[in-house]
Formats: sequence, C-alpha cells, structure tokens
Amino acid sequence: MDAVSPVPFSSTRAYLLEARYEFLRLLRTPSFSVPCLLFPPVFYLLFGVLLGGKGGPAAATYLLAGYSVFGVMGVALFGFGVTVALDREQGLLTLKRAQPMPPGAYLVAKMAMAVLFGAIILLLLGALAIGVAGVRLSALQWLALVASCLVGVLPFSALGLWLGTRVSGRGAPAVINLIYLPMAFLSGLWVPLHMLPSFLQSMAPAWPAYHLAQIAQAIVGVDVDGPLWVHLAVLLVVTAVFFLLARRRLVQ
Repeated sequence: MDAVSPVPFSSTRAYLLEARYEFLRLLRTPSFSVPCLLFPPVFYLLFGVLLGGKGGPAAATYLLAGYSVFGVMGVALFGFGVTVALDREQGLLTLKRAQPMPPGAYLVAKMAMAVLFGAIILLLLGALAIGVAGVRLSALQWLALVASCLVGVLPFSALGLWLGTRVSGRGAPAVINLIYLPMAFLSGLWVPLHMLPSFLQSMAPAWPAYHLAQIAQAIVGVDVDGPLWVHLAVLLVVTAVFFLLARRRLVQ
C-alpha cells in the first residue's frame, strides 16, 4: 500500500514542474516573451486610444475585444508552433518519450504556459482600457471576456501544434507570421470588418480568430453576426481537427 500511494503525487508534481519550466523557458526567451507580452498592449494603446480617440470609449471597447483575441492567439501559435518545431528538430521530443514522465505532461505544460501568458496580456490590456481608454464594463463582462479568451487559446494551440509538426524550427516563425498577421487583420481584430472591402468581409468566417472575436465582442456589447453557438461550434471543430492532425504526426 505504501509503495503505490506516492504515485498520484509524483504524477501531479511532474505536470506542475513541466509547466513551470516551460513557462520560465519562454519567459526567459526575449524573442518570444517581449513581442507576445508587449505588442498587444502597445498596439492597443496606439490604435485603440491615441489614434482611435475620436471614436471614444465605443471604439476602445471594440478594439479591447480585438486585441484580447490578438494577444492570446499569438501566444498560442508561437508558443506551440515554434517550440514544438524546435523540440522535434533537436530531438527533445524523442528524449521526453524515453523519460518516465506522464505522456500528456508535455502538451499540458505548453497549454498552461499559453494560458498564463494570455492572462498577463489580458491584465495589461484591462489596465489600459480602464485607466487610459475609459472603457467601462461590468464585473461579469470582464470575467466573461477573460474566460472566453483564455478558453479560446485551445483552437490556436491546436493549430500551432500542427504547424510545429509540419515545419522546421528555422522556418516556423516566418510561416506562423504569414498566418497570424493576415488572420488578425482579416478577422476584424484591428479594424471593424465593415471598413474592409466586401470581398475581404466575405472571407472573415474562414478564420478561427473571427469566431473568437465575435464571442469577445458580444460580451463587451458590440453587435455581432450570427448566433454565438455557431462561433463556438466552429472553434470546437477547429480544435478537434488540428489536434487530431497534430497527434497523427507526433505518433509517427
């Protein structure tokens, strides 16, 4: 009995340690932590507050939702895509398979890292929105916005994981940027979709960021297209499809 009782504790500790080291690893990597943590609040301050001042709190509220999605999306795509590509290329994934650690600890650690970085970004954006932009939301709206964005890490983590299994470590940042930046623009995260040409507006539903943005915008009181359950269903399908595709590559 004594021999088996420490197993749950050891398993839990393995998950916690892996998550802690993954977070510290990326926090101490300036090429990841600086742009991921600073770009969303800096862009929000520039475009949502300074240049968007004529729109008042309404514009700042819209862009708060957009840049919240932009922030968590970047953390998930780069946190999974680039690091998985590097770990796979350098043989770290093979090494971890040979170690006596829980099989899911690697992915759970990366997910915890993405959620923690996402929470920091949302905290910074919230501070700017309240203190500088004059955004006023209820406590329930703030909680719902944070919760939806942090859960919204899942589809982009799955997409990043799949990309990490397909591209090299050197090519991963460029490939992810080619997806990340156009998706942010075409999903209406930076400017309202009605300001874009009609053919670009028609392409927006093809991007998962559009669907998460619609949920975030509905929470802060912006009119959105279509019922929320449709946007949620799309995000669930994206998560499942890309996770299964990535899993198939990882087990080969």
